[in-house]
Amino acid sequence: MTAGIDRFIRLDEVLHITGLGRNTIYRRIREGTFPRQVRIGPNSVAWRQSAIAKWMFDLSPEGEG
Repeated sequence: MTAGIDRFIRLDEVLHITGLGRNTIYRRIREGTFPRQVRIGPNSVAWRQSAIAKWMFDLSPEGEG
């Protein structure tokens, strides 16, 4: 991501971007293998787009090593 620019994305977009299911995402959060969500309101959570992008890059062959 470019410095200083980030956005919050909600669960539906995280599901679409990653191709993972809801249960898989929450299981991986518990296991510590997926970025944790950020509370953005009393009843709202979201993920930082940069955290999801980094997680995806780290899984790719370019991100290894």
